[in-house]
Amino acid sequence: MALATTRALVLQSFPYSETSKVLRLYTQDHGLRSVMAKGALRPKSRYGGVLEPFTEGTATFYIKEGRDLHTLSGFDLVRSRQGLGRSLVGFAGASLLAEVVIRTGTEDPHPALYETLAQAWDAVAGAGGPARALAASLAGAWSVVVLLGFEPQAGACVHCGRELADDEPVRFDASAGGVACTHCRPAGRVLDPESRAELRRMLNGEIPEGGVARPRTQGALLKAFLEAQLAQDRPFRALELFLESTAMVPARPGEGGEGAGDEAEGGPEGRGALA
Repeated sequence: MALATTRALVLQSFPYSETSKVLRLYTQDHGLRSVMAKGALRPKSRYGGVLEPFTEGTATFYIKEGRDLHTLSGFDLVRSRQGLGRSLVGFAGASLLAEVVIRTGTEDPHPALYETLAQAWDAVAGAGGPARALAASLAGAWSVVVLLGFEPQAGACVHCGRELADDEPVRFDASAGGVACTHCRPAGRVLDPESRAELRRMLNGEIPEGGVARPRTQGALLKAFLEAQLAQDRPFRALELFLESTAMVPARPGEGGEGAGDEAEGGPEGRGALA
């Protein structure tokens, strides 16, 4: 049984018995790990209530070879990110990021994924208002997707390979892994040039200044891609709340709204429009 000390992000926390907690951690040196924090729920616990989702700290735990659950022996707080719990949009976005890492992470160290998740949480927590929090969440989620090797193709047709003009209408084919020209994909909702340009910027790690033009459209793109490429017939539980939060963020003034196009193709969550 080896003792490990490493930076860690708390992805998930839930009670175990009346006095303890089980945590899902993403660590800098040991990848995704589950640990038991004995006594964490006691009134005078040494952990002092810091073992909550989105918290970052230095964790010390005993690694038991061949076991899935290890024993936490210490956690020194580095950053709490409590502000994420005060915003529905921020909380929903941060929760979705955590779930994506839980579903895709392994015990192998992936320092770049650790840093990307930490920076995404910081960007969401520091966003000024729901629109920017949503944009930071979307950009963070796409950054994680890219880092995992699932980057959607956004500059050329995923079917014929033709480079697409910046102002050319396209459709998003999530199952095929990216955008498609209207010749190869004749049916489905058209993705407007501005939303595609925002998607391309977010795939490069940029957060759209002032928020995205059409929040529900961008939420639907992410949902369709996660379900087609990463869900493996197990829905992401945080997606429903995340999509509800996108509906709380209005489209930017002068962008023509989203309602008519969404209704024509079955709404922003309709898989037929995007998948």
